[in-house]
Amino acid sequence: MKKEELIITPKTKVFDIIEAYPELEDILIAYVPAFEKLRNPVLRKTVGKVTSLQQAALIGNVNVGLLVNQLRQEIGQNAEKINTDEHQYNYQSPAWFDADKVTVRLDVREMLANGEHPVAQVMEDLKKQKEDEIYQLIAPFLPVPLIDKASSLNFIHWIKKENDELFFIYFIKNK
Repeated sequence: MKKEELIITPKTKVFDIIEAYPELEDILIAYVPAFEKLRNPVLRKTVGKVTSLQQAALIGNVNVGLLVNQLRQEIGQNAEKINTDEHQYNYQSPAWFDADKVTVRLDVREMLANGEHPVAQVMEDLKKQKEDEIYQLIAPFLPVPLIDKASSLNFIHWIKKENDELFFIYFIKNK
């Protein structure tokens, strides 16, 4: 993608930005430290290709408008008003959660370290889940694109953040 063709917006993929404007990599990592892992070319091609700036801002707990406009400013694009209506992510322990109902656990840390992308596996697993069964995903960062995809399939979630490098995400079919 040519630099002149890439206009940075909340929907722009992180991979596309870093490929078109390598000089923005350090700024993006400064805003979203979890993206330090994207220096690994394999992870950049997997996680970076599915993660938008909107999702990156959520992962880094930063305002998407500030992030987008900072990146735009660095490359000489005009700042613009950014709609910050964001998807709601649930960090509150829900009434539906019961550890005894967790039927599948998938730890994606090794997959990601090997440059594999877990979305297909998680979606396949979720499609097999029965009502009232809970699926547990273990990840080294908040997998916002994956949560969004599961939500589009009528799953609700709960995020339990242990620390900056350990997240437990629980999914259950929405009734």
